[in-house]
Amino acid sequence: MILYLHGFRSSPRSFKARLLAARVAELGLAGQWRCPMLPVSPLEAVAEAEAQVAEAMSNAGASSDVTVVGSSLGGYFATHLAEKHGWRAVLLNPAVLPQRDLSAYLGEQPLWHGGGSIVVEPRHLDELRALGVASVTRPQRYYLIAATGDEVLDYREMLAHYPGVETKLIQGSDHAISEFADYVDDVLAFCGVTPAKRT
Repeated sequence: MILYLHGFRSSPRSFKARLLAARVAELGLAGQWRCPMLPVSPLEAVAEAEAQVAEAMSNAGASSDVTVVGSSLGGYFATHLAEKHGWRAVLLNPAVLPQRDLSAYLGEQPLWHGGGSIVVEPRHLDELRALGVASVTRPQRYYLIAATGDEVLDYREMLAHYPGVETKLIQGSDHAISEFADYVDDVLAFCGVTPAKRT
């Protein structure tokens, strides 16, 4: 199965999530896809991700082979889950030190999709620290897509934190990876899904 974890202030309606979901459905594998709305608490977000996998595994026909795809802050959670459970992980411009980066976003923050807001509390930064992975094991378990033009996070920190992993370094682009459609099939191939050749 494929578990997609969105980034900070994002949602399952992010364009990367929607592109992947549509491609998975096109391949007849919609039952293998999970993309929950994550709570603002990092510990609760990780627990929700684990619950999604457990629920999927309880359904007949669900693959026990798990790849977690994480964007930005979701990439930080994906790394924690990959190390804890031995899952594969695809990291899309992942956050490396979110407890540092999000310290500037304490208080109420608007969501990107559909209105509404979240409230970031100091305890959430402590939870992020608790989920940190000092260094990854088994680099072959990871696929990193990093953009040099990321205006939010520094791609050099990503490269340094994930040495030896399969890496697609995009020259330019942006934090959202606006041309993500070009990489959807690469991501799915790493997830163990071999998309049909497009004509």
